[in-house]
Amino acid sequence: MSEDFERQTVPFRNELLAHCYRMLGSVHDAEDLVQETLLRAWRAYDRFDDQRASMRTWLYRIATNACLTALESRGRRPLPSGLGGPNDDPRAPMLRAAEVPWVEPFPDALLGAPMTDPAAVVLARGQLRLALIAAMQILPARQRAILILREVLEWSAAEVAATLGTTPAAVNSGLQRARAKLVELGIGEDQVDEPATAQQRAMVDRYVAAFVDADLIALADLLTDDVVLEMPPVLNWYLGSDNYVQFMARVFEMRGRDWRMFPVGANGQPAAAAYVRAGSDYEIHSIQVFSVTESGIGRNTVYVEPAVFATFDVPSRLAAQGARTP
Repeated sequence: MSEDFERQTVPFRNELLAHCYRMLGSVHDAEDLVQETLLRAWRAYDRFDDQRASMRTWLYRIATNACLTALESRGRRPLPSGLGGPNDDPRAPMLRAAEVPWVEPFPDALLGAPMTDPAAVVLARGQLRLALIAAMQILPARQRAILILREVLEWSAAEVAATLGTTPAAVNSGLQRARAKLVELGIGEDQVDEPATAQQRAMVDRYVAAFVDADLIALADLLTDDVVLEMPPVLNWYLGSDNYVQFMARVFEMRGRDWRMFPVGANGQPAAAAYVRAGSDYEIHSIQVFSVTESGIGRNTVYVEPAVFATFDVPSRLAAQGARTP
């Protein structure tokens, strides 16, 4: 039975990871819940009936309920911009809140799948975008599950009701409330779009070049007027290109002007690993995840936690020689 179980479940592990991440907002928690899902499935495998549900549907039902159980004892995961208003002083002391369970970025490389894989298709549709994941964490857990099952997996109301032990009418009501809340939070269709175009990725490339050159004028030219800069686990966050550029001036004053960056993928969005000069080489400083519009970079979420670096499997240091890429 062990070999058969492995053969049947391996094809779904990537998409289960993406599913649990959408529910939990954490890669680490999602990995734990995938393992919990497989353990529950293994224990119940002798009762699996492919006449009643496909293996994929059965695993998603188990994973969804495992996530709901886990969420009973956990608070929501925010981003700094979801906890209060922006700071108006780019030189204010940095307030860290390491105790807050922040929304984490999702490395695209974790899917490691061709575009025919359902997990990769979800990524391509923009359904792992960081702003959407953060907004979904505000929804009650069951509404979150309903939204994902109905709109991401495209299950019927009856299928969702069977999974959650409720009625189709309750599912439709929960979906309506979830949609309304996302609209209230400013997450509409324009926030859940296809991956960045070539033009938008070129814009990020120009941003990286300006960042490495510590060129504040060039950086300013690439930002939207209402750009957001946030840096979990720091509570401070900034709104507007003037505040953004002033904060970057502070960063270059504090950390120096000798930087290197190379691209990584996160949440189906352009992202980069940033390194700052430290002695004879460069040390990891941050993973930066960009939201890009046709008019410029609209958000940069900068992660400075070692746990995030480990998830992206980036080197901790780069040699000074040829350090623009690892």
